[in-house]
Order: sequence, then C-alpha cells, then structure tokens
Amino acid sequence: MTSITSNGHPELHATSAPFAKPYPWGAAQTGTGELRYTLDDAMPERGCVIEVATGVRWVRMALPFALNHINLWLLRDELNGQQGWTIVDCGIANQDTQDAWSQVFAKHLDGLPVLRVIVTHMHPDHIGNADWLTRRWSTPDHECRLWMSATDFNAAHLASRYTTGFGGDRSANFFASHGLTDAESVAKIRQRTNYYSSMVPSVPATFRRLLDGMEVRIGSRPWRCHVGYGHSPEHIALHCPELNVLISGDMVLPRISTNVSVNDVEPEGDSLTEFLKSLDRLRALPDDTLVLPSHGKPFVGLHTRIDQLHQHHRERLTEVIEACTERPTTAADLLPVLFKRALDLHQTTFAMGEAVAHLHALWHHGALTRRLDADGIYRFSAALP
Repeated sequence: MTSITSNGHPELHATSAPFAKPYPWGAAQTGTGELRYTLDDAMPERGCVIEVATGVRWVRMALPFALNHINLWLLRDELNGQQGWTIVDCGIANQDTQDAWSQVFAKHLDGLPVLRVIVTHMHPDHIGNADWLTRRWSTPDHECRLWMSATDFNAAHLASRYTTGFGGDRSANFFASHGLTDAESVAKIRQRTNYYSSMVPSVPATFRRLLDGMEVRIGSRPWRCHVGYGHSPEHIALHCPELNVLISGDMVLPRISTNVSVNDVEPEGDSLTEFLKSLDRLRALPDDTLVLPSHGKPFVGLHTRIDQLHQHHRERLTEVIEACTERPTTAADLLPVLFKRALDLHQTTFAMGEAVAHLHALWHHGALTRRLDADGIYRFSAALP
C-alpha cells in the first residue's frame, strides 16, 4: 500500500466529452455527511493497545515508508476450548516491530496466549511477521495457525522466493513497456530483487483457508469474510454484525486512496474495475459500521467513504480520458497528470501501477484503444464515438 494520492484537482465530470458513457463502476451515492472518528485523535503508543470495541484491541506499528504506520488488531478468542487471542495482521518482519510485539505480549494479553494469526492479504506490512508469530505461539499441544485466503497465501510464497511483481527484470521490462524508460529508473528497478523478501523473509508452510462469505467464530462472536479484489489478489475483510465492526484491511481507508495497480504478474489486468466492484459489495453493510482500517484512524461512515473513493477515481478516469484525447498517451506520461508532486523511485513504481490500472479500466470498458508501437511501448488513445 502507498500514501500517494492525487489532490487539488478541479471537479471534473465523467460524462463530459469525449467520455460520453456514464461512469460504469459505481452505484448511486448513498452516504451522507462526513466521516466520524470515534476516538478523535487517540492512538495507541508503541507496544500499547486501545480497546475500540468489546474484545477488540488496536495495536499500531511503525513502517519505514512515507506511510509510516500500520494498524493491527487483537481479538479476544476461544479456540478448541482454550482461551486466548487472535491477531489480525502482523507488520513487517524487522527487529523494531518484533520488539514492539513483545511489549504487547508482556503487558496486554491478560496472561493468555495467541491462538491464531489472521492476515487480510499478502502485502509485506500485513504478512511480514506471520511466520515469526505462528512459530512464537505454537506449542506441542496447540499449533498457532495462519488463516488467510489461498490466493494471497500462494502469492506471498511466490513473492518471498522470487522478485515477481516487486522488482527485477520482469518488473523493469513491464514499466519500460508503459513508458518508464529513463535508464536510471529502469536500472534501479532491475536491481531491486529482494524488496519483498527483505520484509517477508519467510511465510508459514501451512495455513487455514478463508473464503468469501465464510463465517469464522472468534471467541463468542461470528465474523464474516468479505473478499476484495484489485489491491491484492484475494483480500479478506472481516465483519462482525454483533459488534457492528468491520476490519477493512486496505480495502477502505479513511484519508488516502488504496493503491490499485497492474504489474508484470498480470500485465493485462483490470484491477481498478475489480476494486470498485468490491467497494460496492461492501455497501451491503450498515453505514454506521465502525470501520477499523489498516492505515489511519477508526471511523464511522462506510457508505460516505465508498462514495468518496468512487468520486476520486471518477475524477482520475476523466483526467486520463482527456489526456488520451489530446494525443496517444503512456502510463509514464500520466504521472504528472495524476500525481501533482515529485515522486521518488519507490513511489514512482506504485504510481506507474496505478496509472496502468486507470488506463486498463478505460481500455477494457471500450473508452480507450491500445497499441504497441515500434519502440515497444504501449500507447492509449480515446476510442472513436
């Protein structure tokens, strides 16, 4: 996930020429008002927790990026007759995060063990410590198991062993085919062969599979799995109707737009369409649900936030259409259009993935055409009416 967002843009309308078709991805707006942050500015200190609902504790860990934190969750649990806790998401695998976890274990588990680890998706800040945690809490009498979707479990194993999707030759060639051709950037991406494994050095060998619609009983309460696509291969969010709480992972964040990218693993992917459709499925949950996001503060106003995210992408898609109407356009050409500040290489790779995702959404929808030119670069143009 990344903190890159577009802001300060004038209001644009997706039905203006040349994009004559209505915005096809979102339902009618239903959210009203603004988001309400239930804890105001309260945040847990390093190694500490805040209880946000009955049996739900908030942990906050540092990240070494511009997006400098991740929210993790402790759920009071009982599994196979044993009292304890479930951890949801793990932080990256480094000494600082593991030391912070050790402080939590010493002070905030009420003397009870961790019984299982649930991971919403395969990105390093979510799964990084899964192997360390499950090993740390497994005993001869109880194996602390990883629970997550099968697609993300296998994607994590692949990424921790290879460079797929996160750097190396294939990533460099993919970005070059979308216009990122300056020699320095291409060389740096080509050399970035341990980006994922540096934060996820190992993944548990076994897991318990989570599926869309599956009900997981955590303690005395059922939590239902809600699948989301576009940000990761098979993201799982967790909703507890009894508590009216949604652990949203990265699918719904309160202040930034989730990174939605296309990369070399699925080079013709349409991740943005899948992401927006996933958002609309979450409208089935009550608007007054307490949303526990992976980044930012807990909030109420789920439908409002879904509407805001649709509006954000509606505006970006219109900007892309306008650029592609003026001349054939690459993803690299769109970086200054979609992102209004200077980007370092780390941010540029996320931004390139997002630019391709917006181009592909319009291309798959029929609003753009794509051609591979003689220089090996894909360029997109507005489709003829």
